[in-house]
Amino acid sequence: MIKLPLILTAAIAAVSVSVLAQTRNTRKPNIIVILADDMGYSDIGCYGGEVETPNLDRLAKNGLRYRQFYNGARSCPTRASLLTGLYAHQAGMGWMAAADMQCPSYQGCLNKECMTIAEVLKGSGYSTYMSGKWHVSSDRQNEGGIKDNWPNQRGFDRFYGIVGGAANYFNTTYNYNNDQFQSPKDGSFYFTHAISDSATVFIHRHDYERSPLFLYLAYTAPHWPLHALQKDIDKYVEVYKAGWDRLREERFRKQKAMGLFSKDVKMSPRDSKVPAWDSLSETEQNEFAMRMAIYAAQIDAMDQGIGRVIDELEKRGQLENTVIMFLSDNGACAEFISGGKRKAVDGKEDTYESYRINWANLSDTPYKEYKHHTNEGGIATPLIVHYPEGIKKKMRNSFIDQYGHITDIMATCVDLGKADYPQLYKGHKIIPMQGVSLTPDWQGKKAERGKTFWEHEANIAVRDGKWKIVTKVMEGETFSEDSIKLYDIKKDPTEMNDISSKYPEKKLELYAAWKQWAAEVGVLPMDTRFYGERQRDYKRECINGEFRDNFGGWVCSYGEKAKIKFSIDTMQVISGKKTAKIEILKSGDMPRMGFLKWEFNANKGEKVSVRFKAKSLQKSDMIVRLETMRNLSVKYIDKVVPLTDGVQTFEFESLELPSKGSYQLVFYVGKSEEGTIWLDDIEMTFGRD
Repeated sequence: MIKLPLILTAAIAAVSVSVLAQTRNTRKPNIIVILADDMGYSDIGCYGGEVETPNLDRLAKNGLRYRQFYNGARSCPTRASLLTGLYAHQAGMGWMAAADMQCPSYQGCLNKECMTIAEVLKGSGYSTYMSGKWHVSSDRQNEGGIKDNWPNQRGFDRFYGIVGGAANYFNTTYNYNNDQFQSPKDGSFYFTHAISDSATVFIHRHDYERSPLFLYLAYTAPHWPLHALQKDIDKYVEVYKAGWDRLREERFRKQKAMGLFSKDVKMSPRDSKVPAWDSLSETEQNEFAMRMAIYAAQIDAMDQGIGRVIDELEKRGQLENTVIMFLSDNGACAEFISGGKRKAVDGKEDTYESYRINWANLSDTPYKEYKHHTNEGGIATPLIVHYPEGIKKKMRNSFIDQYGHITDIMATCVDLGKADYPQLYKGHKIIPMQGVSLTPDWQGKKAERGKTFWEHEANIAVRDGKWKIVTKVMEGETFSEDSIKLYDIKKDPTEMNDISSKYPEKKLELYAAWKQWAAEVGVLPMDTRFYGERQRDYKRECINGEFRDNFGGWVCSYGEKAKIKFSIDTMQVISGKKTAKIEILKSGDMPRMGFLKWEFNANKGEKVSVRFKAKSLQKSDMIVRLETMRNLSVKYIDKVVPLTDGVQTFEFESLELPSKGSYQLVFYVGKSEEGTIWLDDIEMTFGRD
């Protein structure tokens, strides 16, 4: 078993229970929500897969499985919905944490009109823990050290993991609570095991006499990069040389045999972008087999850790009174990722690869489409529920026919924890829960829900009983009402037969309901820009010029011959609440020995207007330049700015930019006089003659 960093073990040993839990309450169950990352519907054994998952299979055998349970099609939206019980747009996470449209539903982090499960359950006496991936706080704010939306600030007593969306499995920066540390480099660290081990320690150290436990165990596995331990990879290399065509058929046969699908359901055909396995050369087959072997090993390692969690619950005598729910944040990932120092596919630290659409098509058996999309392949997830004291014995190892949605997890936890879901919290009006408790399902009753809605990058869907409308929109395309399809999901769960022409009124009814919902939760306008384009436009349109996110998005640097301190001043500010403070302790011999830089994209023929405020306690010069990142010798703004004791406003316009590309606005202070400079209210606007 991989050892946790000493700082984590020591800190957890001193864990204290919530002050709200002063009396023993043995009737409230412990609750553990386990979330896999980018795992397809059919990967684990109890949903038809050949990956060895004995611990998840054990939970399924002694618990329940949902045939149809839904997530939010992508990491950030799903996590926001799971944690808050709201649709992602209502919680402020309509898209991703990487960019911000400067409107409430797409602000890129959890808002103050929602509460997390941890915040709600703390009010009912629970002690709350999280281990794993957060990914519901703004990337820019994370970079700037803004912790307002980190787990400890959103209800969790203890947190081990990452606040961002992905990490190197062998070498990463991780959090323990609000502090960040670098993983050990002695070969002992593997992130999946570290996540499992921290969860196990939380369970081991918890005082069950004082309070029940809530644990959110959010793995990064099997999200790219393809990183796994060799002993786990070796188990699967030969297995996947059978190829995706044969394995899809085998998975589907297993799914029918176990009763997951009825005999008359048809599997979607192989994706047209995926070649037949037999058409590949032996070299290609071996490489692809290795990709899937590493991916399978990542799931295997996760299952091993879940086994340790189960074992620890048994040792503490808590398994019978613990609700465990396991699911995935979206469908299989078809994204093409290739980076790292080496392009070898061997699962090592210096590679950065994905398993590609070829294997994603297998992972989502028998469905079509993937992560991003709202066809079943993008939003269908396994849901395993294990709760010996709360599931009828005759229902164990059975399937639930009713479908559920990710917003139901909050409602279920509130129900189980006998918690009050407040209307007001910390002075903010809280949006009501959107989901329903699943607990009636576990007693053979029906947890009826009304219409259920989706939108992600203009991929929309509505589910209402057996009916479902859905669109598929690729990045860069435009949403069209003509693309809406209608399916009878009860008869046709794999969405093979569009019946919109047969039932046009039903299609229009569901679309009208979607439009009303979209207006209510702030979906519009829908955005289909490519991920990178959206990030670049965010940098261009939303410069962090008032330093509200500290130095998030900025590059602060100084050379060997200079000594410069960059900090955020909240006392002696120019305007607002924060100002950049640049202390020049030792000047260099060139301006580039110290600088503050903002990188952005611009278009051919544009002119950039730059406006900012600055002051200095002493007379000092600062150089402002707008440069192309490809050739720093070419300047489109190049001004010496004389600073004095007193706030001055400066404004410059660039020369016409000759080409579309990457540029940078740089404040050079490497040769400025020793002393302090304050900089604030930096604005960029773009225009043409």
